[in-house]
Amino acid sequence: MARASAFLDPRLSEYLVAHAQPADPLLAELAAETERSWGELDMPISPDEGAFLRMLVRLCGAGRAIEVGTFTGYSSLCIAQGLPPGGRLLCCDVSEEWTSVARRYWERAGLADRIELRLGPALETLAHLPMGPLFDFAFIDAEKSEYIAYYEALVPRMAAGGLIAVDNVLRHGTVFGLGEPDRRTALAREFNDHVLADPRTGSLIVPIADGLSLITTAAPEWRTPS
Repeated sequence: MARASAFLDPRLSEYLVAHAQPADPLLAELAAETERSWGELDMPISPDEGAFLRMLVRLCGAGRAIEVGTFTGYSSLCIAQGLPPGGRLLCCDVSEEWTSVARRYWERAGLADRIELRLGPALETLAHLPMGPLFDFAFIDAEKSEYIAYYEALVPRMAAGGLIAVDNVLRHGTVFGLGEPDRRTALAREFNDHVLADPRTGSLIVPIADGLSLITTAAPEWRTPS
């Protein structure tokens, strides 16, 4: 399981994870199963990031959410836990194998009725959704080369004041010169600069895990006059 932050002493990261409450044995079991089967992929979010997503969903009062990139379901469980009764989460992923694990845990958590899974390329799924305020909350953690395309597809489908959270935007610090840049460093830099230049949204990057960008789709009265 990914530790809390790529930028902290591992001991402090462990402390943060231990104090991300309330602890959830089912999430811990899912993390352990994922580690046994696909540990080399290093793809699940960290426990404190999951707790943060759950809290964000609750704080913004989201009733309609979407996730791009589900893997084995850790983040989707956290998001669904933050939704109110009657809330809905649409999950987009390409893997039947990975999401079959997610489905099992959604059922065990009693949250399967809140979650819809659509298998296939996420950009195709998004393109078939109508325009308009469909979602209050979105989480992106999928193919890095398509981040800008996911973002552009989601912004016109977010409610005014909605929140988009985007994972892995700091690339272990390589976006600002810590360590050797890899293939995805340029993609992260391009995405971060694209969001920063977009007058439709407001954003900040939180240095949790590998960097989480929080992007608000501003209501008209929030926008700074030109």
